[in-house]
Amino acid sequence: MHHSSIFSGGALGTSPRTTHCCRSTIRCQAQADPLLLRVARGEQAERTPVWLMRQAGRYMAEFRKYSDVIPFRERSETPEIAIELSLQPWRAFRPDGVIMFSDILTPLPALGIEFDVIKGKGPRIDIPIRSMEQVKSLRPMDDPASSLPFVAETLKALRAEVNNQSTLLGFIGTPWTLAAYAIEGKADKNCRQTKSMMFNNPEILHAFLDHLADALGDYACYQIEAGAQVVQLFDSWAHHLSPQQFAEFSLPYAEKVMKKVRARHPEVPLIFHGNGGTGKEHVMARCTADVLGLDWACDMATARQLYGADRTLQGNVDPTVFFGTEQAIRDATTDCLLQAGAQRHILNVGHGVIEGTPEESVALFCELARQSGEIHKAAAASGTRQTVAA
Repeated sequence: MHHSSIFSGGALGTSPRTTHCCRSTIRCQAQADPLLLRVARGEQAERTPVWLMRQAGRYMAEFRKYSDVIPFRERSETPEIAIELSLQPWRAFRPDGVIMFSDILTPLPALGIEFDVIKGKGPRIDIPIRSMEQVKSLRPMDDPASSLPFVAETLKALRAEVNNQSTLLGFIGTPWTLAAYAIEGKADKNCRQTKSMMFNNPEILHAFLDHLADALGDYACYQIEAGAQVVQLFDSWAHHLSPQQFAEFSLPYAEKVMKKVRARHPEVPLIFHGNGGTGKEHVMARCTADVLGLDWACDMATARQLYGADRTLQGNVDPTVFFGTEQAIRDATTDCLLQAGAQRHILNVGHGVIEGTPEESVALFCELARQSGEIHKAAAASGTRQTVAA
C-alpha cells in the first residue's frame, strides 16, 4: 500500500480531504502528528526525519551500565529497563524516531521456541526447528497480552513519555529471518541447515514461514494497539538469499504479514528493511511497504532512480563512517540526503550502529537531519546535482 502525498499541485497544494479548509488549517493538521510518521505516510515535510537502527546500543556509555551487568532477555523483557534503554538515545540525540528496545526473536517463546542471547556470541536456540512435526506443534500467537505482556507495557509507557515529540516505532523480524534463526539455532554464515531444507524439503520451510507470517501479523498488531505508530519489518538475513530465493521464501511471507496488519490497522505505515537488498532491487520494487529501507551497499541515487519519486526510502549511510572525521560524516550524510531528495526520505544508517561508535558522531548525524531543509535549499541554490522527489 502506497500512501500518496496529502499535498497535490504545486509545492504544497491542498489535501483532497480538506480542500474546503484554509491553508493554515491544513498546516495545523499536518503538524499534529510527528515528522517521521508524516513522512512514512508519504506526506510532504519541512525536512528529512532521522532515526538509527540499533540506536539504543553498547556504543552509549549509559547503555553499558545496564548491558555490562544485566543479561539481554532480562533487559528487554523488564519494562522499566527496556523503557529506559529505549529513551537513552532520544534524550541524548533527539532523533525523530524512538524504537522499542527489544529483539526480533522476542515473540518466539510465545510460539513454543525458546531462545537465549549469550553475550559475545548472540542468540542461541537449543532445540532448532527441523521437522514438519515440530512446525505442526507450534502454538499460534493467540494471546500476546498474556505471553508477551512486557511488550505492551513498554510501548504504552514510551508512547506516553515521548508524547508525539517523536514517532514511536515497533518492529518485528520477517518470517524468513526468524525461520532461519530457528532452523539454524544460531547465526551461521552459510545458513546451511535452512538452505538444505529449502532444497530438500521446501514444504517444511514453506509451512514454517506460513505459521510465522500469521503469528508475526498478530504480534505487529499487538504492538500497534499498545502505541506503536510505525512498524519496521527487519529482513536481517535477506543477504543469504539470491533474488529468486528472496522472491519465493521471503517477500511473499513479509507481504502476508503486511496484509494482515493493514486489514486491522490500515492507518499505520510499514517499513521493510532488507539487509542484503543489493542485487534484489527489482524484486524489492514489488514490495508494498510504505517505506523501503536500504542497506549501505546500495547507491541511494540509483535506488531513487529505480524506485521513483513516489516511493519513500530509508537509509542508508554506512555506519562505519561514524568512526571517521567530522567532515567525513558531514560529506557522507549530505551525499545521502541530496541523492535521496528533499521529500520521501527517512535518514538512517544502512545497518545498525556499531559498538564503539563515538556518541558525538551520532549526535552530528541527527543534527544534520535537523539542518536538512537548509542543506537542500543551499544545494538547489548552488545548482548542486540532487534527486528531487516530487
